[in-house]
Amino acid sequence: MGDPDLLEVLAEEGEKVNKHIDYSFQMSESLSSRETSFLINEETMFQKNQQSKDSIFFRDGIRQIDFVLSYVDDVKKDAELKAERRKEFETNLRKTGLELEIEDKRDSEDGRTYFVKIHAPWEVLVTYAEVLGIKMPIKESDIPRPKHTPISYVLGPVRLPLSVKYPHPEYFTAQFSRHRQELFLIEDQATFFPSSSRNRIVYYILSRCPFGIEDGKKRFGIERLLNSNTYSSAYPLHDGQYWKPSEPPNPTNERYTLHQNWARFSYFYKEQPLDLIKNYYGEKIGIYFVFLGFYTEMLFFAAVVGLACFIYGLLSMEHNTSSTEICDPEIGGQMIMCPLCDQVCDYWRLNSTCLASKFSHLFDNESTVFFAIFMGIWVTLFLEFWKQRQARLEYEWDLVDFEEEQQQLQLRPEFEAMCKHRKLNAVTKEMEPYMPLYTRIPWYFLSGATVTLWMSLVVTSMVAVIVYRLSVFATFASFMESDASLKQVKSFLTPQITTSLTGSCLNFIVILILNFFYEKISAWITKMEIPRTYQEYESSLTLKMFLFQFVNFYSSCFYVAFFKGKFVGYPGKYTYLFNEWRSEECDPGGCLIELTTQLTIIMTGKQIFGNIKEAIYPLALNWWRRRKARTNSEKLYSRWEQDHDLESFGPLGLFYEYLETVTQFGFVTLFVASFPLAPLLALINNIVEIRVDAWKLTTQYRRTVASKAHSIGVWQDILYGMAVLSVATNAFIVAFTSDIIPRLVYYYAYSTNATQPMTGYVNNSLSVFLIADFPNHTAPSEKRDFITCRYRDYRYPPDDENKYFHNMQFWHVLAAKMTFIIVMEHVVFLVKFLLAWMIPDVPKDVVERIKREKLMTIKILHDFELNKLKENLGINSNEFAKHVMIEENKAQLAKSTL
Repeated sequence: MGDPDLLEVLAEEGEKVNKHIDYSFQMSESLSSRETSFLINEETMFQKNQQSKDSIFFRDGIRQIDFVLSYVDDVKKDAELKAERRKEFETNLRKTGLELEIEDKRDSEDGRTYFVKIHAPWEVLVTYAEVLGIKMPIKESDIPRPKHTPISYVLGPVRLPLSVKYPHPEYFTAQFSRHRQELFLIEDQATFFPSSSRNRIVYYILSRCPFGIEDGKKRFGIERLLNSNTYSSAYPLHDGQYWKPSEPPNPTNERYTLHQNWARFSYFYKEQPLDLIKNYYGEKIGIYFVFLGFYTEMLFFAAVVGLACFIYGLLSMEHNTSSTEICDPEIGGQMIMCPLCDQVCDYWRLNSTCLASKFSHLFDNESTVFFAIFMGIWVTLFLEFWKQRQARLEYEWDLVDFEEEQQQLQLRPEFEAMCKHRKLNAVTKEMEPYMPLYTRIPWYFLSGATVTLWMSLVVTSMVAVIVYRLSVFATFASFMESDASLKQVKSFLTPQITTSLTGSCLNFIVILILNFFYEKISAWITKMEIPRTYQEYESSLTLKMFLFQFVNFYSSCFYVAFFKGKFVGYPGKYTYLFNEWRSEECDPGGCLIELTTQLTIIMTGKQIFGNIKEAIYPLALNWWRRRKARTNSEKLYSRWEQDHDLESFGPLGLFYEYLETVTQFGFVTLFVASFPLAPLLALINNIVEIRVDAWKLTTQYRRTVASKAHSIGVWQDILYGMAVLSVATNAFIVAFTSDIIPRLVYYYAYSTNATQPMTGYVNNSLSVFLIADFPNHTAPSEKRDFITCRYRDYRYPPDDENKYFHNMQFWHVLAAKMTFIIVMEHVVFLVKFLLAWMIPDVPKDVVERIKREKLMTIKILHDFELNKLKENLGINSNEFAKHVMIEENKAQLAKSTL
């Protein structure tokens, strides 16, 4: 549909339709836009002032405003060119059948903005409804809505009133045809097409309307005019104020209904009015809120299980044998641990980590394994049930036969502007803009190099944070050791915890800074690649942004989970980073508590920062814009001016919402074995997120152009990839980061106490090192009266002939870890495949409903054609009888195929 020649055909078709219409502005087509606006203002000034400021009609109070364009006088050198473009563009819009009414700048609030109001008359709507294949009702559906189950009555307080949940009855629908208008349920032409369909049709015309020939090429489309600042904005109108219902003659204020039942924070526990969202904003935005709501519902079950695991850890914390031994002055208090850094750090007693070991048990206990397996199954159920929800949605929203949105496949104006070649399209057999591969290759290389450079920058910043932790740890350790006033603090704020907390906070700040700059750079570099269509542009940007955010947000968690403390070495032979900083060691209780700290700070910080930014940013911009605009307060502040002062949601607004949700999904699934409360935090955030998004769309943003979508697109593939990866990451976290496997090996193979098998585990997990074997540059300067110290590892003691080599228990533990990973992955993947096989992608009742609707649609069309044929041919005609037999055979054949 994006080809210029085809657009001329559409324009000519609209012009033919328009021959039978008496336009009120035909006498002024030869005038400039400014002259026309003066003429209309002079004649109707009194009537205009009598008009309600919330009116969404032309001055006659009859024709509804479907779209608004705005522009400001430009005094720069290209002012004449822009004026000529606007004149040509508006003339061509009239030729397609649209009706325009222009508001002069003298009547605008700021005294400098012109507004072009656009109305699509009935003939234009029916023509382009057929072109776009819009489905419209032909008969009220006889298929009853799903019956309430017993649990529905329990969930009564969560339900919305039926008039809000189902604002319109269900209908059998068919693609609109202007030659079959009597087939459709047209009670009132003014309200037959909903406002979302009207603005979609007008935008379709705007995006294809030519505005002149420049450099030998036909230029067209409102997007190009917006990019060149010929027009400053283009938007459909909200249907009224969000804080009060509309007064007649305005139609029902759906914006007010949405605000009352969806965008208020006091309704956080209520379901969403999904059909109303779809009717007002279109299917593409509607399906995002369906997905976010469904994901939040599924998080509820994961949050309940995660909370139960946390409570189990809390209740068993005081009775944990490992923590008890560490805290015991006679056991942990007698164990002298080797210094945690060279020279500056001193020897320390194990019971100084008493509180840290108890906290570690909260998240590192027997329920960890169960929760990791449960989340592997949960993520499968979530994705499989989402397929079903999506299939049900396709039926309910008439998207079963939906093909890719034409807007997404439309050529981007930037692509056409940069193209100097044309090529024959093998499908349409028409010449279209074409860009050879060799002209794009340099930009592809630049794009790849940019993404690689920034991901390397993320890794570099992570290494810098590691260096910070290594260097600061020694400072914290020596300071807290020497300062007597900090003895009380040391019981709960050890050097390890202090370093971990400050390092995680610093890492989070670096993540936000890098993310802010990369968003700008990725959008610029994607634009430089000159993608052909909007779909290619969005796919390219999605790949860049997701790869970067994956590395940016998860790299530090991957480091703590899989690298920290794994390659430390042992006293006397430590490994060093850049031959200067000693590798970080884990706490004697393991690195899991540090992973939990890292995950909590980054996940919680991102969610809080994101919600504050989403709420404050548009609110501040709109306040500032209104403050600057209110220069002529005695003038009429009209509906189109109120919307003009709102922030634009933009074509990538939904992209960043999906990106935020998918990033959170990664936190919930990839590292959830280390933090069972992650689903609960995500649940709380999403409950707030839904209302924040609803509030800002309803109150702070202009109304978006309605567009269709039948799925969440490429994001679904990303979710599947993360679901598979999460099984592996959680298996490795349990095996290598948690202390579960070493405890199980000790319990079954090395314990000597039959009544209390875990007694002696702490002593067993710590190896012995002879202080005399310390190299001079690493040992503390002060002499001590003990000769050995302990460190976390499984190595032979100094009096063994294989001293400091890994002992047999080390290999037993390693074998158990690898076995656990293999068994857990196979079990979870087997259950995943079984569930995916057992749960159909399309529910059985939806399949039956689709068949029923197709059959009824065919029957209604069949009866309509027969009646029409009967009128044309006569009741006793042999030719009619023959046609009847043919049509009945067609109906029977269609019925048998269904």
